[in-house]
Amino acid sequence: MAATIKDVARACGVHVSTVSRTFSAPHLVNPATRSRVLAAADDLGYRPNRAARALTTGRTFNMGLIVADISNPFFPPLIKAAQAQARGRDYHVFVADTDEDPRVEEELIRTFTKQVDGVLLCSPRLSNKMIERLAEDVPFVVINRRIKGMPAVLMNVAQGAKLALEHLAGLGHRRIALVSGPIGSWTSNEMQGAAAEAPGLDLVFFGPNQPTESGGLSVAADVAACGATAVLAYNDLVALGLIEGLSAMEIGVPEKISVIGFDDILPGRLNRPKLTTVAMPAVAAGRMAVDLLLQSGGEGATVTLDTALIVRESTGRAQT
Repeated sequence: MAATIKDVARACGVHVSTVSRTFSAPHLVNPATRSRVLAAADDLGYRPNRAARALTTGRTFNMGLIVADISNPFFPPLIKAAQAQARGRDYHVFVADTDEDPRVEEELIRTFTKQVDGVLLCSPRLSNKMIERLAEDVPFVVINRRIKGMPAVLMNVAQGAKLALEHLAGLGHRRIALVSGPIGSWTSNEMQGAAAEAPGLDLVFFGPNQPTESGGLSVAADVAACGATAVLAYNDLVALGLIEGLSAMEIGVPEKISVIGFDDILPGRLNRPKLTTVAMPAVAAGRMAVDLLLQSGGEGATVTLDTALIVRESTGRAQT
């Protein structure tokens, strides 16, 4: 016969409610007790009935995670971190990709509403007003978007952009192109805000652009023609596409134009030249977003994570 919750409680000398809490709210159980309960459950082959728990608690023990583009190497580490953090709290994560389309994003949220206890919304393309309306039906934690009264995990894009621009200014660059991302992107707005406050720089703005290599490739000729000696790109994919486009025009990076991206994805480290970038704490953001969603009383809490400039080969001194 299958082991029951009473068998587990008896085996490790705790009350049935403690076993139940170990599986439904493990963060509320003493770590030593939790380990003992889990070990006993494993020895006995006990598995909690999720459907029964859902009926009892009114929770599904599922959460949704919606990302803008799962093919972007920035997102998989965040997804894996969120899944691992959720698994530790006995939650399952349903992952969905909007393909940068706000209409798809809205459809996915509405689909998730009855199937999950909350949604992690990463780099959303919907308007703040629409997200606020949808949040009436399901709790949200938003990653890289600031919405009043809504829990959020922010990566400090403005800090990273400031570090990047200071680095370029220190190399003698004065005319700098800022290649932004999609319409309504919070990251683009933060980059532009930091750039507008940078003293002594002649900034040229290009956008909106697709947040992909093709987006960078398509703007390369305009960047080359504007007379900029350096570029700060929306993300690493855009930066890599830009480098490819400049190379096709026989414009060397960093000999003629320096390029900085955002994210610190693996392809940027393998590219030649290796990409100077602003590292975004995707793993920490995934973990923190899960914690915020599951925290009682976490409504409106905002966590801001630091970014860091990583200098590699795609930046050099401005030509005089």
